[in-house]
Amino acid sequence: MLFSPCMLACSRTCSRILGLSLGTSALFAAMANMALLFPNWDVTFLLRGLIGRHAMLGSGLWGGGLMVLTAATFISLMGWRYGCFSKSGPCRSVLTAQLSSGLALLGALICFITSGVALKVGPFCMFDVSFFNQTQAWTYGYPFKDLHNRNYLYDRSLWSSVCLEPSEAVVWHVSFFSVLLCISLLQLLLVVIHFINSFLGLFCSLCEK
Repeated sequence: MLFSPCMLACSRTCSRILGLSLGTSALFAAMANMALLFPNWDVTFLLRGLIGRHAMLGSGLWGGGLMVLTAATFISLMGWRYGCFSKSGPCRSVLTAQLSSGLALLGALICFITSGVALKVGPFCMFDVSFFNQTQAWTYGYPFKDLHNRNYLYDRSLWSSVCLEPSEAVVWHVSFFSVLLCISLLQLLLVVIHFINSFLGLFCSLCEK
């Protein structure tokens, strides 16, 4: 097939772009998760152990971050045909591509699910339990977790009236977990494109022979 060399070159170029895009998104995911560990850029909450479990889980660091970055490195190497990939056969290349895609898919999926659950549960902060008609006391917890009749994501009047510490806890929580959710969604889309691209590269390699 006369068009297979051109398509093969396009497939490799696509791998380079996908690898770079996934790597960049992984770095942004790691930075977003790091920000969640330092509310208002204050380290004292982390030192006192007053960080929510979803932020402490660090899915943006090792899931959408390290796992996706590792996969992106392999994808880029295959695109540039660098090192051990310079003379690898089509079957070996597509196997490596699928394993890399699977690693990125798993990392992005973990980050996506964790971010979605974190947004649903709400931030970990100090709040006055008397706000919920209980005994007056201040405690740390998840004030929006059992608030069934109102959704804090849509009722912004709750953002400044419930959480007392850290200040702007809801804004910080919603902003960075939303960023993580969008990044992981983008990563999932890029992984799907890479799945298709790797099979296209295999097809072109076989046709070239």
